[in-house]
Amino acid sequence: MSQDPFEAARPRIRGLAYRMLGTLADADDVAQDTWLRWQAADGAHIVNAEAWLVTAATRLCLDRLRSAARTREIYLGPWLPEPIVTDPSPESAAVLSDSLTLGFLVLLDQLGPVERAVFVLADVFEVPYAEIAAAVGRSQAACRQIASRARRRLRPDKQPYQGAVADRDLVKGLLRALASGDVNNVVALLAPQVVCITDGGPHRRAARRPVVGSDRVARLLIGLARRYRHLATRPVVVGGSAGAILSADHAIEQVMAVTSRDGVITSVYFIGNPDKFTSVGHPVLIE
Repeated sequence: MSQDPFEAARPRIRGLAYRMLGTLADADDVAQDTWLRWQAADGAHIVNAEAWLVTAATRLCLDRLRSAARTREIYLGPWLPEPIVTDPSPESAAVLSDSLTLGFLVLLDQLGPVERAVFVLADVFEVPYAEIAAAVGRSQAACRQIASRARRRLRPDKQPYQGAVADRDLVKGLLRALASGDVNNVVALLAPQVVCITDGGPHRRAARRPVVGSDRVARLLIGLARRYRHLATRPVVVGGSAGAILSADHAIEQVMAVTSRDGVITSVYFIGNPDKFTSVGHPVLIE
């Protein structure tokens, strides 16, 4: 028996919606709403089921992005996506795309809703421009121009993605340096213009703006380490990036992830909002 077209497309729909909206709960809601539309549609007149489903999901994501703009405006401090956390084995890291890293998703947040949809469909899922145009209500030529502009903004230097395996030792080194409390040890692991973004939401203290520069970031991280001195750390993969879970009494306090270039850390992300820990420790079916 052939697989139901919606079930076959579900991981792709969830992956699209997660990249567009940043939380797995929203991705599941979009998948459910897409299924409801699929059930109400006349399948006999649908030539390409996957294209129909992706188009429906894209339009639902665009509606949610536009309605969520006000919520983002009043969010306390920087907003980071919900982390997808897996074990640190090379096999687990290999199955996650660079388009699921926190660094990439943060860059996606710089794009407007339509620009984001076009770029994700074109560059992540390689959807034909004819289908993208139908999904976002623009011409094929306009969609090509939108994708090109987004590509220049997000991937101007086309640096190869290093991935979690390459950065694992940097995370271990950073945690050791933070435990030592020596600013110089921490600075040595950071790029001069390193950026640290902390998302505490309404529940936890966090820097209300990104912190830039190796000395400032090092001092911030050492301050965090002192505050969380008795936390247990466990190496993990966060959306394809090397990271760690910081826990106290079996409760997650922070999820950390890093990105690097040329052997030094270029970005550090801390998610402390417990609302974003619901999927941690659970398998995630996503493409």
